[in-house]
Amino acid sequence: MFHKDTIYVIGDSKTASNNPIMQQFNSYFIGLVIDRSNHKILEAECSSTISLTSKFVQSIFSGRSMMEFEDIIADIESRYFGASQKALIVAFKNAHIKYKQIISN
Repeated sequence: MFHKDTIYVIGDSKTASNNPIMQQFNSYFIGLVIDRSNHKILEAECSSTISLTSKFVQSIFSGRSMMEFEDIIADIESRYFGASQKALIVAFKNAHIKYKQIISN
């Protein structure tokens, strides 16, 4: 399904304890499939209680470059108004840090 140059990175964070995501998963996650040859995000999925949320999050990330870090954060801030907006940003920052460590090795 995914070619040899792809890697899978998870970013995680916490959100408000009354958020249904925290009650179901005890944490907030975003999973990214990234082509390390061009830094392109091929797939994205997040922990969510509504499938539309995961589809919308995928639309923010898919086809983008991990090197567009600030632009992706700005898109989240201007387009995603779910209760876990801050958790999504923190999870993406966490995934971005991991990705930079992976490609620097």
